[in-house]
Amino acid sequence: MKSSRLVSILLLLQTRGRMTAAQLAEELEVSVRTVYRDVEALGAAGVPLYGDAGHAGGYRLLDGYRTRLTGLTADEAEALFLAGAPGPAAELGLGSVLAAAQLKVRAALPAELRAHADRISGRFHLDAPGWYAEADATPFLPAVADAVWNGRVLHVRYRRWARPTDVERRLEPYGLVLKAGRWYVVAGPGPRTFRVDQILELATSDEEFSRPDDFDLTAYWTVYQRDFHERLYREEALVRLAPGVTHARATSYEPVEGDGWRQARVPIESVDRALGEFLSMGAVVEVLEPPELRERLAETVRELAARYAG
Repeated sequence: MKSSRLVSILLLLQTRGRMTAAQLAEELEVSVRTVYRDVEALGAAGVPLYGDAGHAGGYRLLDGYRTRLTGLTADEAEALFLAGAPGPAAELGLGSVLAAAQLKVRAALPAELRAHADRISGRFHLDAPGWYAEADATPFLPAVADAVWNGRVLHVRYRRWARPTDVERRLEPYGLVLKAGRWYVVAGPGPRTFRVDQILELATSDEEFSRPDDFDLTAYWTVYQRDFHERLYREEALVRLAPGVTHARATSYEPVEGDGWRQARVPIESVDRALGEFLSMGAVVEVLEPPELRERLAETVRELAARYAG
């Protein structure tokens, strides 16, 4: 994109000083002729850019000139306005800060880049939570975020699924993750993962901790999600699916049978959880195994038929 190249030329000359057309072409992966045209366009736009001939020549900006745009390409400007999610920022107590930052960046953008950014923000809206998920109350989120940023220990009363449900924990918060509209804090020692909305009480402290130098939040979360999935779906069901029907978690499909149905193996969390899941699929699925799940489904269907008979 031409606008992106023009900004890149400005920033390269601003940060590196004099550069030849060949150097600019190599850096931008374009032809020297394209650089010549871009330089002419910058000059026509009023940018004080000069070319010196000779062995030590090249292009340079007038001494003291600095573009107001520092380090932002067209794609980056668009991404800023696309990624600026006001909901999560507001939850972290940064809603007004984000709005002010976007306003300042927009004001600093050249007209062409400003148009691109406005086009992105007017056509894309990010809404992370699912349709049927109510927003979790996270009154302690700003305090947790502050502790993450400043490396401060937290003392919390936390509600978990296992008994005893309410426990006291000392957390060394390494980072925050927003997943499907729900906030999680990854904290040491361990590290371990905690839902922020399950924090019942929180006390800050002046005690500092050192986050491990080799800790990578993104890498940790990737492994955590994989392990969580493996822990969650420890059992397996063998089912028959109607023609054209698939299942999102199916690990394998058998060849299509004569009536168009086919068998598939589907990881399940438990018989109780799978009961409701397969009932919701109606008549397009038949559970073959495990026997307990098949029997529970048959019993439930008989009860439903009796209830709605007559």
